[in-house]
Amino acid sequence: MAAATEAAERLGIVAHTDGPVIPVQTRSERFTSTEHAAFPPVEGWEAEWKLTPVAKIRDLIDGELDGLPYPIQYPDVAGTTVEWIDRDDARIGSAGIPEERAAANGWTSFEKALRIAIEGEPDALTVTRAAMGSAPRAAHVLVEAAPQSKGVVVLDSRGSAAVSENVEIVVGESADLTLVSLQEWDDDARHLASHFATIGKDAKLTHIVVSLGGAIVRVNPSAHLAGEGSDAELLGVYFADAGQHLEQRVYVHHDAPHTRSRVTYKGALNGEGARTVWVGDVLIGPRAVGTDTYEQNRNLVLSEGTRADSIPNLEIQTGDIVGAGHASATGRFDDEHLFYLQSRGIPEAEARRLVVLGFLIEVVQRIPEPVLQARLIAALVAELEGAA
Repeated sequence: MAAATEAAERLGIVAHTDGPVIPVQTRSERFTSTEHAAFPPVEGWEAEWKLTPVAKIRDLIDGELDGLPYPIQYPDVAGTTVEWIDRDDARIGSAGIPEERAAANGWTSFEKALRIAIEGEPDALTVTRAAMGSAPRAAHVLVEAAPQSKGVVVLDSRGSAAVSENVEIVVGESADLTLVSLQEWDDDARHLASHFATIGKDAKLTHIVVSLGGAIVRVNPSAHLAGEGSDAELLGVYFADAGQHLEQRVYVHHDAPHTRSRVTYKGALNGEGARTVWVGDVLIGPRAVGTDTYEQNRNLVLSEGTRADSIPNLEIQTGDIVGAGHASATGRFDDEHLFYLQSRGIPEAEARRLVVLGFLIEVVQRIPEPVLQARLIAALVAELEGAA
């Protein structure tokens, strides 16, 4: 019994007390560690894993991972720094640490971290990872926006991969950072990623997740609004094909006064076995007076045989807020939209394409990089042609 209780404590299911065992009540109280062995084995029934095909990623959760640096490509952009740093660098761990065993395995295993830093107002920087290979590996990325800086960083992931990674994002005081995490992996890729962001006073983070490729892709962004007046927009767009599993677990922690957040994720599913998971957690802490927050997830089902799990959660620990809310919806085409377009001479197949593209494009248009916008719109069009 004692062993089971200890394991539950480490899973974040229950809290340790001198009296009766009680469930963990607050999202921020979950157990955290950088050590893989500190977490109990994943059985698949845990809240954090019960919607994930654990058997297909067991090697990333528990196996040996290659932690060496991997090939990257990036342009020389003034005001930016791209370098590999040692795992014992003092900056590692400044944004957050793992809450689950797979992320801890990646943290325990990496040997060098990829550091991306911006100062001033540089042009957009794209770092491409297209040759990670199919062998299981660990990866660690640290993105830093200096105080008063403003910039766009794109993590462009392609090719084959089997990777468990942690991405740390540090947004300095009064900085404005847009980070785009783009997953256009090959069909066989498996990608587990935990993103930890800390946002300073009067700073803003726009975090955009785009998941189109890969067999299993699980990206879990976590934003800590640590400074007064900080702002976070967490956006996502995804398109799941037959047999594809795309998962996002979003956590926003309002931990300072007068902070703001918006979470908007939109997805489409087509084909037998297409599966998406979205879990949104927003915590408004006791110090976060004046909070303004809203989260939403919308899913569009294009065929039979798909499944979309959408679970919004909101926890409020202070009554002095501007506003807080959440929404979730999963459904099929709006027949009225189709009828309107067809009544004006647009063929049904083209009308369906326009409706779906109009639904998804809202997030893509938030990317402040026209070339990347055009590329992603073309990718979505290709997905829709495949769906047709």
